[in-house]
Amino acid sequence: MSSQLTVAVVGGHGQIARLLHPLLLEAGHTPVALVRRDDQAERLQAEGVTTRRLDLEADDVETFARAFEGCDAVVFAAGGGADGNAARKRAVDLEGSTKSADAARQAGVRRFVQVSAIDMDKPLPADTDEVWRAYVEAKRDADAHLRGTGLDWTIIRPGRLTDDGATGLVALGDDVARGDVARADVAAVLLAVLEDDRSVRHQWNLVGGDTPVADAVEHALG
Repeated sequence: MSSQLTVAVVGGHGQIARLLHPLLLEAGHTPVALVRRDDQAERLQAEGVTTRRLDLEADDVETFARAFEGCDAVVFAAGGGADGNAARKRAVDLEGSTKSADAARQAGVRRFVQVSAIDMDKPLPADTDEVWRAYVEAKRDADAHLRGTGLDWTIIRPGRLTDDGATGLVALGDDVARGDVARADVAAVLLAVLEDDRSVRHQWNLVGGDTPVADAVEHALG
């Protein structure tokens, strides 16, 4: 992969995305934030971020593919949020992801990094809340779809997200136990895996830890 990347960020005005954009810019890359509203575009453009329009729920695969034109990689960082709406979990977390992956293939963008969530493949108890079940199933099925696309994917599965400042210290790996992680540290890991093609076709849990991000990626690669 080229040293300078143009990266389409789906969910480009989300909390993780807004932490990722400055890291990409500082590293010499070009973030392309995909956003739905004028005010979101204006805010990001004022921060030096290129924007394109995309409505995750309403737009089709062909529109997604046009939004990805000229990009070297896609980061799916969108989420339906804690709104209590089970249907929106499917529309955003699952269908937004699957449309993004299918559109990346259509646009010829092979590199795809997805933000998922920890422990999404574990069975759910019978009495699981309906909205939480919808969220877990959406993330699980989105990851499964991405793994089957043939794209050069990496899936990062963070634990409970916090707004704490970046520590630069994480635990990353196949079997890392559930825990908290700062969104700023998630963004740092996304940059690290984008820049390291050895992370292709790896799926890792991510929580706060005591290992610097670069070293954690090296360790996870084995």
